[in-house]
Amino acid sequence: MDTNDAPSDTDPSAVGAPTVGEAVIDHMLDRGVDVAFGIPGKQTLPLNRALADRDARFVVARHETAVTHQAWGYAETGETGTMAATVVVPGPGDMNAMNGLKNALNDCVPLLHLAVETEREVRGGDGIHETPPETYDTVVKENVLVDSPAGAVPAVADAISTAREHPQGPVRVGIPKDVLASRTPQPAVGTREPSASPAPPSEAVDRAAELLVGADAPAILAGGGVRRAGASDALRSAAEALDAPVATTYKGKGTFPETHPLSAGVLCGGSSTALRELLGAADVGLVVGSDLDAVATASWSASMPDRIVHVTLDGDDIGFGYETEIGVVADADAFLRALGERLDADGEPSADGAAARSGAERAGAVRSADEERFAALADERAPGDPPRSVEVLREVREALPEETIVTADAGGFRLWTLVSFPATGPRSYVNPGSWATMGTGLPSAIGAKLANPDRDVVALTGDGGLMMCVHELHTLAAEGTDVTVVALNNDDYAIISEEASRSYGFPEGTYGWADAGLDLVAVASGMGVSAERVTDVDAVGDAVDAARHRDGPALVEVVTDPAEPQASEWMTRDPAAGEDQ
Repeated sequence: MDTNDAPSDTDPSAVGAPTVGEAVIDHMLDRGVDVAFGIPGKQTLPLNRALADRDARFVVARHETAVTHQAWGYAETGETGTMAATVVVPGPGDMNAMNGLKNALNDCVPLLHLAVETEREVRGGDGIHETPPETYDTVVKENVLVDSPAGAVPAVADAISTAREHPQGPVRVGIPKDVLASRTPQPAVGTREPSASPAPPSEAVDRAAELLVGADAPAILAGGGVRRAGASDALRSAAEALDAPVATTYKGKGTFPETHPLSAGVLCGGSSTALRELLGAADVGLVVGSDLDAVATASWSASMPDRIVHVTLDGDDIGFGYETEIGVVADADAFLRALGERLDADGEPSADGAAARSGAERAGAVRSADEERFAALADERAPGDPPRSVEVLREVREALPEETIVTADAGGFRLWTLVSFPATGPRSYVNPGSWATMGTGLPSAIGAKLANPDRDVVALTGDGGLMMCVHELHTLAAEGTDVTVVALNNDDYAIISEEASRSYGFPEGTYGWADAGLDLVAVASGMGVSAERVTDVDAVGDAVDAARHRDGPALVEVVTDPAEPQASEWMTRDPAAGEDQ
């Protein structure tokens, strides 16, 4: 058929056909993407109409910054390949969502971002909300602009597959409003399954197994790639076969249960001297599913084993920051399973040298040293002073069932959460990675609850992070989403105030609000969320337990000490000298 004879918006042959918006939603639902987060606008209404007609879940947020973090939390706590969509208006809506897109890109989290573009006939004429589509190129895995109405469904189909391919990530599809409303027939699109991640070459696995089995004091560092690959079981098996302590990065937290005897903690800005020494003293290290980025390694200042086996999906990460003896570009689960088979065949690891202390003993020594630091921090608090973060987090952890999903915001308290709040499973703990953006804790909890309606979900946040997404308390109430928010309120950007005072001579609490205290109970209650304020650390557990059992969303505000030491200082301080190392 000649292209001039193709059906168009006004061609009688197109009458009664689905709109492009309807076709896009139908394909999305067929591919298992059945939850969308967004804020409706006049431009998005063709998609909103299609979602409503199909009884698909559309969560109306109160700010576009939240919608991509909601989709991020949904994917982080779902099974491998689980993803949601986001729907935003052009310009301001799209740019507000960029924060979460970049967070998802850094964390390799899949989501489908449907951005409604300015109509084709006014594009380039400074139409309302118009921005150049290439604006978003650097915050997504792939950015696609639909120009031809017949290309909408093929673009969405390819975007879903691309988002799910490892390394996973967010994909943006820009579709002009006039295209969505048209009735241009869409081509049939065959299902393209995401391509498989590379399998490890057998000779590389053999070399790695030989090196690790011959080690006197091996150690493992696991990153977020273990979560994305669903490799936690294989990681545990390999660690037990090697009798190797396991540390995780901040994105790998939970991929190895921190209740396991081989767990040595989390490598992050708040890591203790004991953990850093364990990694530095290991003669062989297996780094799997991590890019060893600057955030986890304190700009590559953290000591690493002399000989490293580095397994990652991006070859550019190998040898960057640390010398690598064996580099393997492969799927984390495939590598760990192949390694486990070799270890089963090769027998027990070396019993020489440093193995006089077992892996469990080495890991246990780190945990004991860390616990001593936590206890000393609590003991240092003067009677009557507000509790420290580690005290509050201990009470929260004890009040929650082990299977509870916990989402943690960024901010000063996040480091204390990383090092002192045990996570017990790969889908039980969520926090932002190297993007480290604040305002993620509550939105990601909303996404996590939708992905896991039968599990308890608790958002851990500070007052600083919560105020960057406080509008989503109203989303909790409006949607009736049963999430418990635990907000540690010190009325301060304390991590900034501490550095400003220690390094730049500012007065203590320079960036706090001691004279304009924030009442989070009043804020939450005004948005329809049940709330309670706690000032005594001994009351924290009961308050959290009561909130968890409440039918509907609830908030527990816990007053904490703005002058408490920061984890990055306290956990590396020389206890004998009383000085920072």
